[in-house]
Amino acid sequence: MMAQYIEIKSANPDCLLFYRMGDFYELFFTDAEAASRALGIMLTKRGKHQGHDIPMCGVPVERADDYLQKLIALGHRVAVCEQLEDPAEARKRGGKSVVRRDVVRLVTPGTITEETLLDPARANAFAALARIRAADGGWRYGFACVDISTGAFDVGEAGETELTAELVRLEPREIVAAEAICAEARLAALLAEIAPTTPLGRDAGGGESAERRLLDFYGVATLEGLGALSEAEIAAAAAAILYVERTQKGKKPALRPPSSLRRSRALEIDAATRANLELTRTLKGEREGSLLATIDLTMTPAGARALAERVAAPATDPALIGERLDAVAFFVDAPDLRARLRALLARAPDLARALSRLALQRGGPRDLGNIRAALTSARDIESCFAGNAPALVAQEVAALTQADAQLEQAIAARLVVDPPLDKRAGNFIARGVDETLDEARDLRDESRRVIASLQQKYVELAETKQLKIKHNHFLGFFIEVPQAQGERLLRAPFDATFTHRQTMQDAMRFSTRELVELEAKIASAADRAQERELALYDELCARVLEKAQELQRLAQAFAALDVFAALAELAVSRDWTRPHVDSSLDFEIVGGRHPVVEAALHAKGEVFAVNDCDLGDARAGKIAMVTGPNMAGKSTYLRQNALIAILAQAGSYVPAQRARVGAVDRLFSRVGAADDLARGRSTFMVEMVETAAILNCAGPRSFVILDEIGRGTATFDGLSIAWATIEHLHEINRSRALFATHFHELTQLTKRLPRLVNLTMKVKDHAGEVVFLHEVTKGAADRSYGVHVAELAGLPASVVARAHAILAQLEAADRRAPVEKLIDDLPLFAHVAQSAPAKDALHEALAAIDPDALTPREALAALYELKSKAAR
Repeated sequence: MMAQYIEIKSANPDCLLFYRMGDFYELFFTDAEAASRALGIMLTKRGKHQGHDIPMCGVPVERADDYLQKLIALGHRVAVCEQLEDPAEARKRGGKSVVRRDVVRLVTPGTITEETLLDPARANAFAALARIRAADGGWRYGFACVDISTGAFDVGEAGETELTAELVRLEPREIVAAEAICAEARLAALLAEIAPTTPLGRDAGGGESAERRLLDFYGVATLEGLGALSEAEIAAAAAAILYVERTQKGKKPALRPPSSLRRSRALEIDAATRANLELTRTLKGEREGSLLATIDLTMTPAGARALAERVAAPATDPALIGERLDAVAFFVDAPDLRARLRALLARAPDLARALSRLALQRGGPRDLGNIRAALTSARDIESCFAGNAPALVAQEVAALTQADAQLEQAIAARLVVDPPLDKRAGNFIARGVDETLDEARDLRDESRRVIASLQQKYVELAETKQLKIKHNHFLGFFIEVPQAQGERLLRAPFDATFTHRQTMQDAMRFSTRELVELEAKIASAADRAQERELALYDELCARVLEKAQELQRLAQAFAALDVFAALAELAVSRDWTRPHVDSSLDFEIVGGRHPVVEAALHAKGEVFAVNDCDLGDARAGKIAMVTGPNMAGKSTYLRQNALIAILAQAGSYVPAQRARVGAVDRLFSRVGAADDLARGRSTFMVEMVETAAILNCAGPRSFVILDEIGRGTATFDGLSIAWATIEHLHEINRSRALFATHFHELTQLTKRLPRLVNLTMKVKDHAGEVVFLHEVTKGAADRSYGVHVAELAGLPASVVARAHAILAQLEAADRRAPVEKLIDDLPLFAHVAQSAPAKDALHEALAAIDPDALTPREALAALYELKSKAAR
């Protein structure tokens, strides 16, 4: 047995091996030690290897999902090794024959499908990477994002600088890549920050082998039917298919054909901006408190996942955004239809994940029940609509009409009303469906009554009510009692009746001659009933999988309708308004609010102070410099306008009285401060890296929010950097931007930069009491009230008093005049193009001289020539 274990383990060295032994999955050697620590279970020993005790631990098969969930959450990969034959068959080959076993599945963070292991509202995908040489000699990276729990399959292409932003948006649970990619330390470190990374081997390359892998998987003769995929996308898609085949061990999930993300242009948001704006997770990594958690009123898990995709990748096409807003408006104007639809959706199952489990032969009768319920829901929802719906709603309703009524009736006629989760539980095929099954069940159930009678007899004989007769495939029928009672049965007079079979940690198992004889009679009937029921189950699964494509489309329709109705409910319940999104450079928000902060204040019975924002310009966007004290709401103001842009382009109504947004192509945020010690970066270094990315990448259609640039270094250094940054944004990037700062001297730049405007946070200072009004108005602040905030924070009174005295002396010296003079004296920022330097005749002449080849007369003549050129 250990020889078999070692052989199987050697084929799966990077996984914990769950080795099936009867009712347990057992782990040995270092796997046992790692699992024992991770799961908090007892580490014991079993046998010896090379003279040393073999560490061992185990988990019950019936509770394996609970333990798998813990291991996957800790980043482990698990190889599930099952018994592939009955022990009785193994014994026919000889007394010492080992039951045949092999790995039937690799469980990894990105390939789990079990309902108990998945977050219903979150996609569970892995990303596969491949790369090819570009025409300029650099690398182009293809990436594929596959969620086998739903069948989603997206591919894309990016350069190395955009790759991490794309992966952060997709939020994969794990990343797989060719060994060459994983071997590059810098790139591997970046990938590891996103998700655990697994090398895929050398055979994960592109070329003809990649195309052949896709052709074979989808059973097609050409890739043309899959759409126009680039070479890098094909390579990544093939790498993803390779990983699916390796982890699923021959089982084929119902994956949709790969869809290129290049065909659906999305708003680009880099990793730092996603984190700063807390789109799907807070800075602490929690969902609660994020934008997504605040706006998610969906009724189905599929709808929640679809909404998350919209927030993660808002559209940039005004026409598509308009169609999505039309769909939301339709449900805003139809409250009765919206309420009825949401009530029906609440009863709809997670169709995509049920279908995936059935395709992987990992499902059960309850998944068939979910297919039946989904088809019923489709018919009920479709009946709610009576024409005149906007294009996107009509499109999804049309998909509902394709629900297969015959498939629904076939499942309903064969399946019981409340089927069990596990097909091994039996009794899920309705009575009267199959005569052979009914006959075998009758004989089996009569025997079960005999077993119940026999158990009562043994309870009285053993003088303990804790005795149970149980069954498993390894021992057959057996008697189980607690450890203390089992010790009694080993002694006379009980040992004449009870034969010891197995000792466990807290129980002992026995058999009797009578039980063995009865088992032989029961086994044949029970086996026939189970065999027939599983055959009928397989027939139903086959019928379902024939309609896999139609069912996947049905699942997408449920999700889309759920998102439209949920966003309409959000708009009505929170008084949000429809934005106007076009291709201009406008950005005008009237009465804007921060969606997350407003929801938190509303929960406490407080009101959010609304604010306007106008950054529109006919030629290029404006830059608004926001000054004012700490705690007055500058950061909230910056973030709320960025979030309004994201919501508008995601096809949602927005928290404002009026909103007009020229579609943003890239969103950048530099808000907050944190160091990155693992990569040797100080807080200021992180700030500068993120600022550099913005200044190097932002363009006229971008939207930028910058908070306190330069605060992490000395005053003059910081002021200089902030000054130069504003000039670069104004003259080179020409982006719409909000720039919050405590460098009040910079407000004078509005005299020189025509598209720069000053905004300030209103503060009421009365009799020494400072009140923050959280209102934005035109103008510039001249104070930061930092000492007041320090007092609110609880600094000792002596420190506060001393700070006030020092501040008064510093303010007595007028520092503004020198800055105004400096602004007048410095020339306006001029961008120097990165081109070849102008030719210098003097330097060229000097470079052409070879001193060693000149005679004294020639050297003197050359000197006069150089002097003549210098004079000119």
